[in-house]
Amino acid sequence: MTPHSFITALMLLSGAAAVAPPTLAQEAPAAPSLGGPVIPGVCLLSREAVFANAAAGRAATARLQELAAAAQVEIEAERQPLEAELRALEARPDNAARRQRAEALAGQWQTLQQKAAHASQEIEATRVKAMQRIANEAQPAIAQVYAAKSCGLLLDRNSALGGNFSNDLTVDVVEALDARISAISFERERLPQAAAVQER
Repeated sequence: MTPHSFITALMLLSGAAAVAPPTLAQEAPAAPSLGGPVIPGVCLLSREAVFANAAAGRAATARLQELAAAAQVEIEAERQPLEAELRALEARPDNAARRQRAEALAGQWQTLQQKAAHASQEIEATRVKAMQRIANEAQPAIAQVYAAKSCGLLLDRNSALGGNFSNDLTVDVVEALDARISAISFERERLPQAAAVQER
């Protein structure tokens, strides 16, 4: 992984959900709604939509973006002088001293790549831990809305191909979760350096 691709990877890790490109969405023909009767006791929920729309989820995403940007700054601070020295070295005549310095710089570049990969793993570990905290807070909210709506079965809304979505609990769960918690605070997880090397 190059430091530049690390930057892209970090921004992708910061909680942005995969969304189909607008051109694909525009090209797809509008499918007729399958509709149908409401099935008593069968309810739907999108956990992804809960995390994306609840105040705690939005706050966590913003915080993850801050942490990813800080990690990016750390890598850039080391990458830029290293690249400048590599460019300067290319202009020097080819001799034993130049080759020795090039080998040393190659080692520093590899170390920087490992550091970037490690930072990426730490940001991902931070995201997973933050989402787990929100999931733990969401569970009582889900149970509360589930009971209030007299549900007997809860299905993942994202798995439903169609039907009557009147018993979708997502909006109510977001509201119940917002009433429980509006934000969470966290710092970047720190992983042992060995973990990054082993996963390469």
